[in-house]
Amino acid sequence: MLYRWVRYRKYALLALVVLAVVTLLALQQRHPAERRFLADVTGALSTPVQEAVSRLHRGATALWSRYLDWKAIRADHARLRAEVEALRLRQLRLEETEEENARLRRLLGLQARLPLEGVAAEVVAREWDGFTRALTVNRGRADGVARLAPVIVPAGVVGRVQEARRGSAVIQLLTDPGSSIGALVVRTRSQGLVEGQAGGGLRLRLPASEERAAPGDLVVTSGLGGTSPKGIPLGRIERMGEATALFRYAELTPSVNLARVEEVLILKRGARGDLTGLFPEG
Repeated sequence: MLYRWVRYRKYALLALVVLAVVTLLALQQRHPAERRFLADVTGALSTPVQEAVSRLHRGATALWSRYLDWKAIRADHARLRAEVEALRLRQLRLEETEEENARLRRLLGLQARLPLEGVAAEVVAREWDGFTRALTVNRGRADGVARLAPVIVPAGVVGRVQEARRGSAVIQLLTDPGSSIGALVVRTRSQGLVEGQAGGGLRLRLPASEERAAPGDLVVTSGLGGTSPKGIPLGRIERMGEATALFRYAELTPSVNLARVEEVLILKRGARGDLTGLFPEG
């Protein structure tokens, strides 16, 4: 019996619903007052349900709209962020290009002012430790670069060519411990020697009797020894040291920021002359 009820349950429910509908229609046709009463009852029962369904529908619609808006805003935010990053990279590239152009203009301007022949070169590698300070440039013997040729920039001396290869050259920096160059204190006309230090510093060695040099004095190449023309800035005296039996030493601030050199001008080996006044004394 129970099995039959389960089997025919849906048909029984459908029959009850049909019977209820027919009964309500018959009552509405026969009794107008009861029809209005049933309509009122039906309205009273269905109105809250309809309102709830309507509110639910509006809420679901608003929620879906907010989700779509949020998704669109997120997509716009990602797109704008990508555009900002692209513009920032473009600005950095433009600034770098402008800076490089300015450096090249200054280097070409220096080359045009100098009465000496020079080869412009670009730094392609750096060797930077406590004992060696050197740069590798993309010009070599094939371009007329020779060993011991002086290397300069518009601010002053960078160093000299230590090794000339066919297509490149290694430049020994002014601050290399093995570097030394004849120097002249412009104000006092004192002759000395500028030497590189193991820690990357620069010092001026003067005769022990020299007492006129003072902090702030400009030091330039003396032109003696035939390795470099006269008058190219080397640095400024930062501090005077104590005198020994033979020498008096002074610490120098290099005229060139060697850590930021990217292009150089390599002069002809054995170039001589007086270049005083062709370089800024800043």
